Amino acid sequence: MRKDTFFRIHSFAGLLSGIFIVLMSLSGAALVFHEEIDSLQIPSIKSYPHKPILSIDSCYRSLQKEFPHAQISSCNLAENIKEAFVFSAYDSSFQKGTQVMQVFVHPQTAEIIWYRGGGKDRLHNFMGWLTTFHNSFHLKKTGEWLLGFFSLLFLISMITGIILYRKKIGPVLSFNKYVFRKTNLHQIIGVYALVFNLMIGITGFWMQRYVFKKEFYAAEQPYTPVIKASSTLFFNIDSSLQAAKNTYPAFTGYIIYFAPNPKRKTAVYGSQYSNSFIHNKKFADAIFLDSIGRISKTAFVNEIPADNRRDIINAQIHYGRYGGLLVKILYSLFGLTGGLLSITGFLLWIKRRKQVS
Repeated sequence: MRKDTFFRIHSFAGLLSGIFIVLMSLSGAALVFHEEIDSLQIPSIKSYPHKPILSIDSCYRSLQKEFPHAQISSCNLAENIKEAFVFSAYDSSFQKGTQVMQVFVHPQTAEIIWYRGGGKDRLHNFMGWLTTFHNSFHLKKTGEWLLGFFSLLFLISMITGIILYRKKIGPVLSFNKYVFRKTNLHQIIGVYALVFNLMIGITGFWMQRYVFKKEFYAAEQPYTPVIKASSTLFFNIDSSLQAAKNTYPAFTGYIIYFAPNPKRKTAVYGSQYSNSFIHNKKFADAIFLDSIGRISKTAFVNEIPADNRRDIINAQIHYGRYGGLLVKILYSLFGLTGGLLSITGFLLWIKRRKQVS
């Protein structure tokens, strides 16, 4: 292809996906610090140094007492006395049962501290709302398709940009003073953020690849949620978790998905400290418990099918979940470069249009 053909493709893909890239860049940079920012909206917990953390069963019963008709789906476990147990539930008293609510239960007193909505509650759960926005623009399947389409355009703009400006990669990396000019800002940002944006573009597209499969376009059957009040727990959760810990000492659970009936399995998601660095954070592994709390099966990351393992690694890389504060800072800073590339590219396009006219 001729250079001007690559330039037209690069310009078209960049301009068409520009607003998308800016929105994804800003939201992605913020979501890296999801827990830290979200903590600003959560009421502080008065802890009691000499009181232990209560059992999950006690907190579950406290929630049922406050919301007797609630359908309780999961619980994020309190890791210390300064963190609440966070239950996800549906109840007719909250948004007529159409939206999930998060109920915060004091880890030492089982008192209901606060509750709020999930991904649609922008006022009280902004990071939850932002997560849904980043994943689908709050447009459900239409938003998922747009995400897949624009991620493809972003990749095209990146690849054609590399082809067009490949001769400037060396001078930029070697800090050639003749390259560092205001007019070359777009290329300079592109070179320094090249590897990161390629990584984000490829992993993001891989996560959305399903929108290009025919199964995605199959007609959905209308669904009306029916709230069924959760029964009492089928077994002692804490005892079963301790038994699982004894069997798998390296495993730490972080979230429990309660079985709706005895025929289903209760799932405990967490991770093992013996995992590789890419999997040593939350939710890489799972243990499933039967109706009496015995281990039914495991789904540890090192024993699941290779395709599923690759998907998990892809997601860990895309969201920067494999490192500490330094990784988060780097992800957040480099995450902004995608938006800067769109803005500087748009300004460059306007300038060239004026020169032509």
